[in-house]
Amino acid sequence: MAQHVDVVVIGAGAAGLFCGIETAKRGRSVLVIDHANKAGKKILMSGGGRCNFTNMDVTPAHFLSQNPHFVRSALSRYTQWDFIGLVASHGIDYHEKELGQLFCDHSAKDIQQMLLTELAQADGQLSLDTHIQAIAYENQKYQLQTSVGLVTSGSLVVATGGLSIPTMGASDFGFKIAKQFGHSVLNYRASLVPFTWNNADKSTWSALSGLSVDVQVSAVNGETFGLPLLITHRGLSGPAMLQISNYWQPGEHLIVNWLPTLDVAEKVAEDRHHSGKKQLKTWLGQYLPARLAEHFCQWLALNKTLAELSKGDVAILSEALNCWTFKPGGTEGYRTAEVTLGGVDTQHISSKTMMSQLQPQLFFVGEVLDVTGWLGGYNFQWAWSSGWAAGQVC
Repeated sequence: MAQHVDVVVIGAGAAGLFCGIETAKRGRSVLVIDHANKAGKKILMSGGGRCNFTNMDVTPAHFLSQNPHFVRSALSRYTQWDFIGLVASHGIDYHEKELGQLFCDHSAKDIQQMLLTELAQADGQLSLDTHIQAIAYENQKYQLQTSVGLVTSGSLVVATGGLSIPTMGASDFGFKIAKQFGHSVLNYRASLVPFTWNNADKSTWSALSGLSVDVQVSAVNGETFGLPLLITHRGLSGPAMLQISNYWQPGEHLIVNWLPTLDVAEKVAEDRHHSGKKQLKTWLGQYLPARLAEHFCQWLALNKTLAELSKGDVAILSEALNCWTFKPGGTEGYRTAEVTLGGVDTQHISSKTMMSQLQPQLFFVGEVLDVTGWLGGYNFQWAWSSGWAAGQVC
């Protein structure tokens, strides 16, 4: 026998659960469906298990989309302060880390449990381990053939996320639904993701695995971030590289300034007068980890004192340290990516309600849309804001 509800939400992640909560609060019968055996799996693993659930500073400039104005309405109507208030009302302890990032003091489970509690209190239903085989729209109703039988609804919300972290069950199912109902899906790729070495750099650099340095990294388009970089066996990671990956295109290079607070050529010229006998690697060791300082001297064949450096040597050193060109072999891909950049084109989606302009009572929320936030809690805030916006009307 078919089950009928007012609204079906596909996806029990951050955006889907929040949309389900807001919808159920309006007295609508809601069923949130997910093929996973647990709700909010990415919530649980985010922020090292502490869930970076939002940021103190949220503006449209922190998001990428082919339509950069699309995020404005939802972000302004359900803000970070609204979500922080909800977190506080549940007695969840949290703290601010650098750059306005907010994390749970104890565990990401606190956020997951808050959402499940809110959904239950609003009488929303949750169906896990439920697979959708087909979706049709007939007689102003959505008909979902599922592994637990036929489910029909007046409204359908797609909150399926992107392809990042397939071990969590991520798939392109949401993109397929969008295409089924006439929506375009823009080119998508893994983002907020570490880079891998090219073959030439791997042999030179991978032995430095584990070193972390504050750098400034720039993309070809000029976007620049000053954040920590982590050298790994496989490539370059850390907040700096994850953040710049949003602005990098395959085949492009990146520019890394290993000493962003120092003009190397100027400092060498200044110091060689009173420290000319100092070995370059010792001098560099004042500003970089010793292993990295030694690496640069060996790599550039500059095992010299400051006084012995020629103008050409200084130019080579300056370029390597202040303007190192790194051409990634690629990225770690969806396996470790925090988000999928690109997705359902927002051109035919209402920025106020998240509703399709091509198909009645069809909504898209969260990461499935062509909206990608910076690292630092922004993608969660988009989940809350877009889920809230759809939840007011679906």
